[in-house]
Amino acid sequence: MPPGAVQNAPQSEATVLGRFLRRSLGSTLGIGARTGGALLLNKMLALYGGPGGLTLLAHFQNLLALFTTLPNDGVHVGVVKYLAPLRAGSGRYRAWFGAGIILNMVGLLLGGLALVLAPGPLVGVFRLTTGWFLWFVKGISMLSAHALLGSVLLAAGRLRAYVWLTVMLSFLSVGGVGGALALGWRIEQVLLTYLLAQGLTLLPTMAVCWRAGLLPRIRGRVSHAALRGLSRFLLMAGSLLLFGTAVNFALREVLIARFGLAQTDLWQAVTKVSDNYTMVFTGLMSSVYYPRLAALSTQPTAQRAYVRTVVLLLAPVLAVGLGLIYLLRDWLLPLLFDERFAAASYLFAPQLLGDWLKFLTWLLLFLLTAKAQVGRYVAVQAGSAMLYVTLLQGLLPAYGLLGVPLAHAARFGVLLLLSAVYFRAYLRRSNDG
Repeated sequence: MPPGAVQNAPQSEATVLGRFLRRSLGSTLGIGARTGGALLLNKMLALYGGPGGLTLLAHFQNLLALFTTLPNDGVHVGVVKYLAPLRAGSGRYRAWFGAGIILNMVGLLLGGLALVLAPGPLVGVFRLTTGWFLWFVKGISMLSAHALLGSVLLAAGRLRAYVWLTVMLSFLSVGGVGGALALGWRIEQVLLTYLLAQGLTLLPTMAVCWRAGLLPRIRGRVSHAALRGLSRFLLMAGSLLLFGTAVNFALREVLIARFGLAQTDLWQAVTKVSDNYTMVFTGLMSSVYYPRLAALSTQPTAQRAYVRTVVLLLAPVLAVGLGLIYLLRDWLLPLLFDERFAAASYLFAPQLLGDWLKFLTWLLLFLLTAKAQVGRYVAVQAGSAMLYVTLLQGLLPAYGLLGVPLAHAARFGVLLLLSAVYFRAYLRRSNDG
């Protein structure tokens, strides 16, 4: 048990639920700002980004994910886990924080290596210059540093500051893209502006962390134990990058080649809507659910009660919310994008079903992250990707674009079933008190 941690008595389901809801409401502003900003970006690119503007935005965001997945979904997740029980400025705190900085840079370098080795699939759809690449490096470095410090704030329980910085990031990115489009810049410059505007959030984030005493002076030798501990999370994120982001890149390339940019835009519109409410879900899970799940790692009974309570709460809530989106799909598509995107309505049903299954699966798979079970996590990601590719090979020729969301739904149906069996102890009511 970490120094300073307290073994709490088991809490009732009502207490667990109340705590989860209070913290969820506290993060609503930041999540709402991110979602609203993403919706505005989609609308602007659909209207003013030219042919395929929405697909090019998604492709650029996948490019960003190539650089940020390893730090954000690996290093920063580990930073939250290991810094949360520690006092800022202590020797162990400095060791974990220093290791986080080093592995953050390693993640960025690995993303750069992938870009150098395979530029065609990653940036072949853009017309780029050397100057563009230099500004890209600066922007992605600033954005990644901001995300690292954001995880430090979450570990310290500074949710309010984290929320306001998220709001600022959303305003800057939307304002930057709007200004670039108003000036008539090419899509490549617009997307670069989108990145640089987000990177500017690093400055206020540093100021907030400094005032809170969360930026210790790093001195002494690098802790190899801390590097090994965080490297496990880097490996987990690497599997997500290889079996998630890379598969999405390849799928989009196949769809563009098979159906053209205009038709691919229809599928992209539906996945963009999905991305927006997925952003709400993941924002809530990363700022509320996961930190608490990690904190309960030494209290298995309380952890099981927490998982079960959250799953039972979110399953019907998510079903109602996604069902409402389905009913409003013919109104939402023209509102969020353009009239021509109304033709994508037929893709919604399997996409929404697949997303409901995906969210419930993720709630359970967060346990692998909280327990740092690297081998099992990587095996799940690899199996999931292979299943998805197999399903796409069978469904794309038979159903065209509809085959993509059908494969998505089938994939997560299988994963949820297997996860529910594996984590069945977390879904049964505990007999302890």
